[in-house]
Amino acid sequence: AHWASPVHWAAKGWVVMDDFSLPVVGEGDALPNDTFVEQIIAGATAAVNYVSNERKVTDPDRCAVGGHSYGSFMTAHLLSHTSLFAAGIGRSGAFNRTLTPMGFQSEDRSLWEATDTYITMSPLIHAEKYSKQDRVGRMLLIHGEADENSGTFCMQSERYFAALRAFGIESRLVLLPLERHSYRARESILHMAHEMEEWLRVLEDPVE
Repeated sequence: AHWASPVHWAAKGWVVMDDFSLPVVGEGDALPNDTFVEQIIAGATAAVNYVSNERKVTDPDRCAVGGHSYGSFMTAHLLSHTSLFAAGIGRSGAFNRTLTPMGFQSEDRSLWEATDTYITMSPLIHAEKYSKQDRVGRMLLIHGEADENSGTFCMQSERYFAALRAFGIESRLVLLPLERHSYRARESILHMAHEMEEWLRVLEDPVE
């Protein structure tokens, strides 16, 4: 299986929602990113409700969320703005959108054209809010030290980790030597799997 396959987790008894969609769309004159946070919160809330209350296959107190690159960025937002998840894993993400000032993903406007959107879409800015959620999910950050992607230089995770620690949020930063945006070395992939499994192990025992 591919190194990012959910098979590893399913084999260990986890319920996995893999590649489920959190659509972000524009309505009327509004552009999609103008309501990005509100839309992903609505999507994630619906997803947790589906597996917890409709399908009844998971414990809502032991849900985790994670992603790579843009998925990592979305993970940080969900932990910052909701109490849905007990833990998060963000790999090779971007957490300060002012460091990608000429646009990113589906955002064609520059920082100077859409300043409020860039600030709102920067999880780094919301570190204090993250720390004040009813349930503060623990956050594991993993990043390749040689990440060549202009939007996800390693500094993104380093600075975000520093902010999380400053606000007392349980977090861990793992840097993979010589790895780029997508991890290649067998040692790196096995270490990534080990770190992720250890990070989620605390959720395996029922909450008292």
